[in-house]
Amino acid sequence: MITLEMMPPLMFGGLILAMLIGFPVAFTLAALGLSFGFLSIHLGFFDLNFLQAIPGRIFGGVLSNELLLAIPFFTFMGSVLERCGLAEDMLDSMGQLFGPVRGGLGYSVIIVGFILGAITGTVAAQVIAMALISMPVMLRYGYNVRYITGVLAASGTITQLVPPSLVLIVMADQLGKSVGDMYLGAWGPSILQIVLFAGYTFVLSIFLPHHVPAVPRDALTLRGWPLWRKCLMGIIPSAVLIFVVLGTMMMGLATPTEAGAMGAIGAIVLAAIHHKDLSSKGHKMLLVGVAATGVAVIVGMLVGEGKALKLTFAVLYLAVVWLCLEAVRIPDLRDLIKQGYQSTMRLSCMVVFILIGSTCFSVVFLGVNGGVWLEHHLTSIPGGVWGFLIFINLFIFFLAFFLDFFEIAFIILPMVAPIAQKVLAPVVGPDAALIWFGVMLCVNMQTSFLHPPFGFALFYLRGVAPKEVKSSDIYWGALPWIGLQAIMVAIVIAFPVVVTALLDKPLDVDLSKVKIEVPQIELPPLDFGGPKQ
Repeated sequence: MITLEMMPPLMFGGLILAMLIGFPVAFTLAALGLSFGFLSIHLGFFDLNFLQAIPGRIFGGVLSNELLLAIPFFTFMGSVLERCGLAEDMLDSMGQLFGPVRGGLGYSVIIVGFILGAITGTVAAQVIAMALISMPVMLRYGYNVRYITGVLAASGTITQLVPPSLVLIVMADQLGKSVGDMYLGAWGPSILQIVLFAGYTFVLSIFLPHHVPAVPRDALTLRGWPLWRKCLMGIIPSAVLIFVVLGTMMMGLATPTEAGAMGAIGAIVLAAIHHKDLSSKGHKMLLVGVAATGVAVIVGMLVGEGKALKLTFAVLYLAVVWLCLEAVRIPDLRDLIKQGYQSTMRLSCMVVFILIGSTCFSVVFLGVNGGVWLEHHLTSIPGGVWGFLIFINLFIFFLAFFLDFFEIAFIILPMVAPIAQKVLAPVVGPDAALIWFGVMLCVNMQTSFLHPPFGFALFYLRGVAPKEVKSSDIYWGALPWIGLQAIMVAIVIAFPVVVTALLDKPLDVDLSKVKIEVPQIELPPLDFGGPKQ
């Protein structure tokens, strides 16, 4: 006879077994949830009315969730930017700028990966684009094959942590925290991770210089101002787009959905600017838009809101619309936008189906006291807070061998988030506890793209690498970078300030001592207009 105490471990074990079989996750979750739900009804653990919570959550918490609208916007933005030629220009200019330094091509890949991660938020096309562009050049100048594959794969996965990462948006939604706070918490670890990657390259250039040789100066095609101009032409528009997307969100000027919509339009404008077939009128409208932006900033600072500010913004909007029409006019960009729509639709449908399946599973799991069972086991781990964090991170690390980040975020996170809030609040405070936990797991889940044999970044590399690059080189090349990411996880666990430094400090106010004084106002006597005595 199955008892109520047996249901949570049976559901959890069935979930792990179904994942190992490889059946689609969304349908697996829904099937497990409904199967155990009807079994629980049959055994009398709850009645059929309890399952009414499933459609209620799907329509009230998933399909009407405005925060999830940001996912298609950021997906479309990344899809357009990764195909518009921006990566090629930045890798070429950065490679020539850092090339004469030992390990210079590695530094350029790391920096461009960071910049692209801050304006795209997706991994697949970024790894493929950087590999197609940089791998032949690095092979030509004698870079170690395993270093090449490792740095390309790792630099592509940086985008999972650097805002506006899709993972952070999903984390914020599942943890019930604001996207802006998740982004603020992720900046410290993402910059520190870049430093770790660059530091590893620097160490190699000292102890194994033949692995990362310098590019001969006579091989450079650009020098001086033309080289710096090409670098700035890639960096400045990217910086503007980063401010439009992230700056407005963190300053409270736009919601994540609004920032994503501006990023999608900005990606089309950026693609049009970088295309060689942009017309002369398009170049003029670009200059008009830049001038209008400058005037708007000056007018806003000196005069404030008014007709002058609205007029300058109207000119700016006209320039943006014109450049978007230019993008539609150019056949290459028109096809690129169409491909962006298709990839966005595929990813959005996948996310919604996983959310529906995870809702079916989680409602039933909580109905059979799964939350109590999980909390009992996780809070009884030896070592207290640090034992809990080490266990959860090891569990996520091994689970990432079989699941991608969406599946982990939608399945595991809702179950462990309430426990993490209770356990971690004494360390960093109740407001920052889940931000710290979410960013930590985001750093951890980067490894899901790298560790053999199922790391998707390794599959992408294998698909575009030349035949002389062996699969064993790709797998062995990823191991040092997995180690660096593991070090990053350890740093985030040991030093929470890496995450919490930029977050707003909680107000230290004793509410029992707060006094509100209301001034007394003497009102004139009321006159109802009656006959006077």
